[in-house]
Amino acid sequence: MRAIIVLVCFFVSFGFCFVSCKPLDGEPEQAHFKDEISEIKEAYAPDKRVALFQIAPEKQGDVYVLKGESNLPEAVSALKEKLTAKNISYVDSVQLLPNADLAGKTKGLITISVANLRSNPKHSAELATQATLGTPVNVLKRDGEWYLIQTPDRYLAWVDHGGIVLMDENQWKGWKTGPKVMFTETYGQAYETPADNTKPISDLVAGNVLQLLEEQEGYYKVQFPDARIGYINRVAAVLYEEWLKGADNGVEGLVRTSKRFMGLPYLWGGTSPKGVDCSGYTKTIFFLNGMVIPRDASQQVHTGTLVDTLKNFDALQKGDLLFFGRKATDATAEKVVHVGMWIGNNEFIHSSGKVHVSSMDDTAENFDAFNKDRYLRTKRLWKQEGQGLLQLSQASVFRD
Repeated sequence: MRAIIVLVCFFVSFGFCFVSCKPLDGEPEQAHFKDEISEIKEAYAPDKRVALFQIAPEKQGDVYVLKGESNLPEAVSALKEKLTAKNISYVDSVQLLPNADLAGKTKGLITISVANLRSNPKHSAELATQATLGTPVNVLKRDGEWYLIQTPDRYLAWVDHGGIVLMDENQWKGWKTGPKVMFTETYGQAYETPADNTKPISDLVAGNVLQLLEEQEGYYKVQFPDARIGYINRVAAVLYEEWLKGADNGVEGLVRTSKRFMGLPYLWGGTSPKGVDCSGYTKTIFFLNGMVIPRDASQQVHTGTLVDTLKNFDALQKGDLLFFGRKATDATAEKVVHVGMWIGNNEFIHSSGKVHVSSMDDTAENFDAFNKDRYLRTKRLWKQEGQGLLQLSQASVFRD
């Protein structure tokens, strides 16, 4: 189960810039700060998993200092405009990201088969999500040997230096315009020479993207983002542009992909063939069929097209996502805690303990009474448009 990941708040303050506005006489200034900050945060950054807006007032002597950081310049500008319009005086010490000490290297590529992205800049922190080799990311700031990044699904998390190569804008464009290959086998390796079972360069998993140098003796000669050179057997990979054309195999492709991972262990934060949580599993299925969807179940449920809320499973088609959790009451809000994918025959496949198939038919051997009882709704994301949904054939994620 994966519904909500809480990202850490970060506070940085420097580069003071004074704003000369007169406060309203007799009114508590800090209360205005809190109200205005809450309003802007709700409007621009309601989900802190994908938007960083951590700003708070701090009283220093007779003045209030606006401190914190954000990767949303438009939100920071909107906050300042609100404060100015209300004649609230403050000192601006908000740090806009990306941080200047990155020296222009605000782009990056994941350079290992699967990078574990953490909620805090340390290996002991919670596994927030994963990113696979060749994934392009935005780099926001550095903390020691860790980098705060934003993935194509807009998720914010920390990666250690061994999992990423930083690039400036020109290097980034050069990589995006070059030819690439997509590794398509579930697991495999890149080798030092064009022959299997020779010295490996790296392990690989399905969905890894590498730069193509040339084709040689039945192998693709490829370059990793960190400039390592390796060879991949052509039967285990395909030219990226060709993969894009063949990735849209319809809903049957989703079902076939889902069954490739039967028995894969549940891993909180996992979004790869090395382990998946419930939403990481559905995300991986869709990605390997050419579509990027939001990271968490509680995000996936808010996009796509509504199919059912009444357990009318006859209305579902293969590839639809079923969401489970706690229904809303007069005292509590709805809470989405689990997701699975419909595969037909009254069955859905999901990661719970391990990837397996469950049934909504109470006469079936694999009937899942627990999840049927907490069923909330079904959404259709495949080939739909909406926030957080990207068709790789139309988006410039891995290419210009």
